[in-house]
Amino acid sequence: MDSADGTSMGGMAWMAWTWPTGLFFVGIALVLTAYTVWGVRSPSVPSRGFLPMATTRGDRLFLGLLMSAYINLAWAGLDVASQSLSALIWVPMLFVIGRWG
Repeated sequence: MDSADGTSMGGMAWMAWTWPTGLFFVGIALVLTAYTVWGVRSPSVPSRGFLPMATTRGDRLFLGLLMSAYINLAWAGLDVASQSLSALIWVPMLFVIGRWG
């Protein structure tokens, strides 16, 4: 496939890969791998926390990552400050959902 300027868009050249972007995706891959190994070694039992449903560790990880994505999208849309500052909101939120959700 060629882009509008005639250059090849092979592989993942379309993405603006930076160190923070790469580290983010590597981090997500490591977390998913760790949760998979943890789930195989010690299966999770659904439990109830402050969320309105019984959830397993994997469910809470998924919900936490989903909320993190929404927070980052809202932060980018509002354009209030550096995107890195949104981590002050979503990192604790991810921990709280993972621990007590």
